[in-house]
Amino acid sequence: MRRSFLAAIACALVTPASASAQPAPPSELVRMIESRLPAVMPKVVAWRRDIHQHPELSFEEVRTSALVAKHLQSLGLEVQTGVGKTGVVGILRGGKPGPVVALRADMDGLPVTELVDLPFKSTVRTQWQGQEVGVMHACGHDNHVAILMGAAEVLAGMKAQVPGTVKFIFQPAEEGLGGAKAMLEAGAFANPAPQAVFGLHVWPNRVGQIAVRQGPIMAAAGNFTIIVKGKQTHGSQPWSGVDPIVVASQIVLGLQTIASRQVNVAYLPSVLTVGQITGGNRSNIIPDSVVMVGTLRTFDDAMRKDIAMRIERTATDIARSAGATAIVKVDQGGLVTANDTTLTDRMLPTLRWAAGESGVAFINPVMGSEDFPEFTRTIPGVFFFLGVTPKGTDLNTVAVNHSPLFFADEGALITGVRAMAGLAVDYLSMPAGKKAAN
Repeated sequence: MRRSFLAAIACALVTPASASAQPAPPSELVRMIESRLPAVMPKVVAWRRDIHQHPELSFEEVRTSALVAKHLQSLGLEVQTGVGKTGVVGILRGGKPGPVVALRADMDGLPVTELVDLPFKSTVRTQWQGQEVGVMHACGHDNHVAILMGAAEVLAGMKAQVPGTVKFIFQPAEEGLGGAKAMLEAGAFANPAPQAVFGLHVWPNRVGQIAVRQGPIMAAAGNFTIIVKGKQTHGSQPWSGVDPIVVASQIVLGLQTIASRQVNVAYLPSVLTVGQITGGNRSNIIPDSVVMVGTLRTFDDAMRKDIAMRIERTATDIARSAGATAIVKVDQGGLVTANDTTLTDRMLPTLRWAAGESGVAFINPVMGSEDFPEFTRTIPGVFFFLGVTPKGTDLNTVAVNHSPLFFADEGALITGVRAMAGLAVDYLSMPAGKKAAN
């Protein structure tokens, strides 16, 4: 997940789900799911540990996708591999007629060296942008894959009673490289086409808690690059050139006033962060240029365009004032992850059944981003967070996603499997009139 964290993640949980969203009555299909969990969960834990120990970067998920495909084939599902390069699609056609629903999990790890002392700790090393790095499931996608593999086994075991079709989407390259779009372009939603899609993401909240909201839940993320061109000279004679390092530093400070002073913070939140600065190769040489790379997070396309204009204006004007130049490129950005209001309302009882009476909370929008909304361009969807922080841990100090110290309590896995399998059967069993999107 591409994300920029709130200062205190615990504060994102603002209110429990409304009393009207009571747990769903235990239907026969729900009872069947519950009865199958004890046999499946030891496998889910084993899969999660195996995948965690063998993480793979975006579009390199060869081992992971092979593990997934082999499992789905063993369940008798129709399996498509190489969808969007390394993606896998499994199709479970139920024994009763009905609609089609999709469940999605992402598979890629991150170029992070793991610092958590686990028996299944990742020791994988690889090349990333010309450097040797560690590889870790620092965003928790290992949990997502194992949960969806478990849900597939649960539902395959009750295939004769499933009223419709379930598509299991195992996606590569969620971490900013367009895996969802690649899968869709390769036909992941074709033959048959789903009418709704559900996804989850592990999150540093209380273990087993489900956090959700109607409407926008995650920001759209876009990147920007600024090349500051100065004039190279000796470090002892800065007046003989134009120092792009100093100019870049001034630009960083100038950019901070955009979100804090130039846009209406009462309208919608935004985040602008410079995450990388590269320039120079010796202590006594002022370089010719500096490259800055950053991220822009917004919930509104008009706001994104306005901030992009301000980024260019700020960088070019500051550079010009020092006799330098700035070349600015701001990409179009991603999509806002927004939960369909009607579908979210309809599925809240299922989420409460999965997480327990007090296990579902509504959250404020967060500035992290996802490519899950690629799947909801044409159909409604619901995306929710699954808490994985052990009980007794201070949520204000816990290591968050993308940290080398990120840790996921496996006690949350059963809630994830229960939720994904439950959402599938409850959606498929829902009367047609209640499936309509908002």
